[in-house]
Amino acid sequence: MAGLAALALFCAGCSTGGTGTRDAGPADARPVGPATAPGVVPAGSAKPAQPRVDAVRLVESDPKVSRRFKDDLKPCTGDEYPIDTSYGTLTDGPAPDVVVNVMTCGDSVGVGTYVYRQREDGSYGNVFAAETPAVYGTIDRGDLVVTTQVYESKDSVAYPSGEDIVTYRWTADRFAETDRVHNDFNRAVGNGEGPLPVPQTAKN
Repeated sequence: MAGLAALALFCAGCSTGGTGTRDAGPADARPVGPATAPGVVPAGSAKPAQPRVDAVRLVESDPKVSRRFKDDLKPCTGDEYPIDTSYGTLTDGPAPDVVVNVMTCGDSVGVGTYVYRQREDGSYGNVFAAETPAVYGTIDRGDLVVTTQVYESKDSVAYPSGEDIVTYRWTADRFAETDRVHNDFNRAVGNGEGPLPVPQTAKN
C-alpha cells in the first residue's frame, strides 16, 4: 500500500480542498463479483446469519475502480487487507447492500469508498464510487453518508483544516445528494497542534 500512502500524503501537502471523484450514476449492468457465500444457520435459530462478501475480490474485479488502486491494493500484514466492509439497507435491493472503504496501511487514511448492490442473479454491481484521499462512507438510517477531510497547502495528513459531510439517498436507480455540511476545524486551541474533536452532525 506504499502507493496509496504516498497518494494520501501528496494530496494532503498540495491540495487546497475538495472532494475528488464522485460517481453516483445509474447502477452498472456488468457483473462485478461472485454471489455471497451461503448463510449459516446458527444453532437454535431459524434465521440465517448475514451473508458476507469477499470485499477484496469485489474491488479487484470492479471495472469502476481505477487501475492504480487495484495495483496498489496489497495486504498490510499476512492476508489482512486495509478494507472496512459494512452491510445495510441503502437501495432496497434483494439483499443488504455492501459499503467498502479502502484505506492506507500506515495511517488508515481512506482513499476509496464504494457501494455494491446485489442483482437478481446474485452478482454485485457498483452503484457509487468516490476515490480521493481521506474519504470514508457509512450507512446511517438508510442513507449513505460520505465524509471527506479537506486539506490546505500546509496541512499534514493527521490534521486537516476541515471536512465535508455529504448525505446521499437512493432514488429509483441512483444515489442523489440530499444534504451537505462543511465543518472548519479550530486551530487556535491547543497551540495549533490539531483540531478539536468535532461532534457528529445531527441530521435534519
